[in-house]
Amino acid sequence: MGTMRTSTGAGTSTEKGTGTATGTAPDAATGLDRRRVLLDVGAGEGRTTAHLAQYFERTVAIEPSAVMRERLRAVCPDALVLPDPIDAAEPPEPADLVHLSHVLYYVPPEDWLRTVGRVLDWAAPGGTLLVVLQNPDSPCMRMAAHFAGVRYDLRPLAEQLAEQGPEHAVALETLDLCYRTDRLAEAVDVAEFMVNVADLAVLDRLPDRDELTAYVERHFARPDGGYAIGHTQDMLTVRRAPR
Repeated sequence: MGTMRTSTGAGTSTEKGTGTATGTAPDAATGLDRRRVLLDVGAGEGRTTAHLAQYFERTVAIEPSAVMRERLRAVCPDALVLPDPIDAAEPPEPADLVHLSHVLYYVPPEDWLRTVGRVLDWAAPGGTLLVVLQNPDSPCMRMAAHFAGVRYDLRPLAEQLAEQGPEHAVALETLDLCYRTDRLAEAVDVAEFMVNVADLAVLDRLPDRDELTAYVERHFARPDGGYAIGHTQDMLTVRRAPR
């Protein structure tokens, strides 16, 4: 049976933007023995891809959305961009870092192990897979559960990966991150973005802005003024065994 290491760390606060956990992804990159190829799976509009690409000789990005691919190419003009979904994608070479950030929301939980196993196969021997997801107990996920009844948890996946691949090093780290703003409208915009997980698409009635505003004022207002939305994130790393 494999083993899994867990830890908790402190993240950074942001004043603008949605505050993804880019602060720790470079740590995963700079700690690698080799930094030839970055593979970003579900790269979206490419902000994190561009941030990580500076550490690597070559960058490959997988992004099925045509709209996102257009933005991705604008910020990562040198990247090889593949338009296929994960099940059909065929990256041209093994990667030293495979980045799978906030993608599993759109994959049924029963398919997580199979999907992540496929993505892990794209990592080179001695390379690292980094999976990022909101912590299930974060204020952000409590808000998503309130409106959509959803809850995501990487811990069972981490345990399964450790059991199935004892030759790999599996670790799960929790990072306390927080979005801060002085403006209610901006806080509601961010809350709307954060609560827009895949399951909302099947709801009979989406939460309207008045409901989100009331939730933000009730749960995220700070006594000294302004708003703080905690979005604690889990970082699952799997370092493949060298040959």
